[in-house]
Amino acid sequence: MKIDIGITEKGRSEVAAALSKLLGDTYALYVKTQNFHWNVTGPDFPQLHHLFEQEYDALADANDELAERIRALGHFAPGSFSQFAKLTSIPEENSVPKASDMVKQLCEGHETAGKTARALLKKAEEHGDDVTVDMATGRAAAHDKAAWMLRSTAEK
Repeated sequence: MKIDIGITEKGRSEVAAALSKLLGDTYALYVKTQNFHWNVTGPDFPQLHHLFEQEYDALADANDELAERIRALGHFAPGSFSQFAKLTSIPEENSVPKASDMVKQLCEGHETAGKTARALLKKAEEHGDDVTVDMATGRAAAHDKAAWMLRSTAEK
């Protein structure tokens, strides 16, 4: 069926592409956060293990919300590691860094995802997609808060 939600086909396509970039960053950050949750060690283990679990649970929910918005705009959501690797700006971590480096990497990842959310917001505004503007605003706020919490955790 034809989609008639008040956003042009070109607009839906461009917004879906920007949503896909944020989904790529969010998924990459989800995988990295879960990896660090599983592998963190050291004197701050209980606190970081719990914090990382809270974060990857929130990121899993965000992944679903972003993918469903892409589908609502009439496009297929990316769903493979290779697709996410092409979309993300967050570097993969293949080793097990020290806990302090984990915190730093996750903080940087949230800052990156926050920038991607802001770019999405601008693209959605350009095409009059208020639903995605709202979603992007919420995602930027969530990433800013997570980065702040991680920065605060890193300070001794």
